[in-house]
Amino acid sequence: MKTTELLVIGGGPAGLCAALSAAESGASVTVVERNNRLGGQLIKQTHMFFGSREQYASTRGIDIAKILEAELIKYSRQIEVLTDTAVLGLYEDGVVNALYKEEDYFKIKPKAIVAATGAYEKSLAFPNNDLPGIYGAGAVQTLMNVYGVKPGNNVLMVGAGNIGLIVSYQLMQAGVRVAAILDAAPKIGGYLVHASKIARMGVPILCSHTVKEAIGKDCLEKAVICMVDERFSPIPGTEKELEVDVMCISVGLTPLCELLAMRGCEMKYVPQLSGSVPVRNERYETTIENLFVAGDASGIEEASSAMVEGRLAGLCAAAKMGYKPADFDERFKGYAAQLKALRSGPVGEHILRGIEQIVSKEDRHV
Repeated sequence: MKTTELLVIGGGPAGLCAALSAAESGASVTVVERNNRLGGQLIKQTHMFFGSREQYASTRGIDIAKILEAELIKYSRQIEVLTDTAVLGLYEDGVVNALYKEEDYFKIKPKAIVAATGAYEKSLAFPNNDLPGIYGAGAVQTLMNVYGVKPGNNVLMVGAGNIGLIVSYQLMQAGVRVAAILDAAPKIGGYLVHASKIARMGVPILCSHTVKEAIGKDCLEKAVICMVDERFSPIPGTEKELEVDVMCISVGLTPLCELLAMRGCEMKYVPQLSGSVPVRNERYETTIENLFVAGDASGIEEASSAMVEGRLAGLCAAAKMGYKPADFDERFKGYAAQLKALRSGPVGEHILRGIEQIVSKEDRHV
């Protein structure tokens, strides 16, 4: 059985920052990542980040992943990285069951855990939604930005949030025609700066629209779209056919926290955080002692917020194990201030209302 002080599950932005923060405090860390490389969603994000200097503003996601990996090397004596390794279970005796390259099972016994497992994409129900050519936005980003594969020639983007808008622009940069972007909501959910770039390139953004049906024999050939009313019900007679060979579904993410539920963490469904998430205190510790959470597993936000939450969770997990640095309070307050700044504005207020529902009342300061 393998032992470690802190086990970080997930090598995305939250997990990497948690590992770095804990190592900076003096703890030994093992990072487990199911993919063959670190970075999570960052490795497919070619757009520049917003935020401040602390969150790598004006830096592309792919470059942020490289920056964080370079920081890991500085702590190579304290941080061990296991890629191609999936965590399968968390058990009451504190043992973690893992699988390396889908072949070798082994066990890990950590003193503390930070779960930074991220999120998975939501889908959309309509006839023939399983035709080849219908992808999630993350899959399209992976094809283009990781493997350099053009997904098709004519794309219908479903979802006008930031991801939908950004991926649409990236598709056009790759020479793919975006026939339209549609969203069931009466207005776009993404930043205006992203939508403006799309509109200037002549792509129609159709709010109050949804997909009624996909058409095709062996693959996607057409999409039938229609308008929806204020209850999101299709309006008869408003159907239109679009000739597309790719449909990209970008209708949001759901926290990936089944491992936390399996371990017995108290869970709560919070719409503002996009799903069921673990109840925690202000130090990111769940209702199971020494089990911490950070990033999208604790509620869907931007990667910038996930990185700051990772720093906080790693700092607090290390302190819980006895590695409390002299500047703990200063670092904690500094990270909390960064989160507060990132959560300003209407979207941030929406997220904060969700956080209020999962943070223990006596500790509700973040």
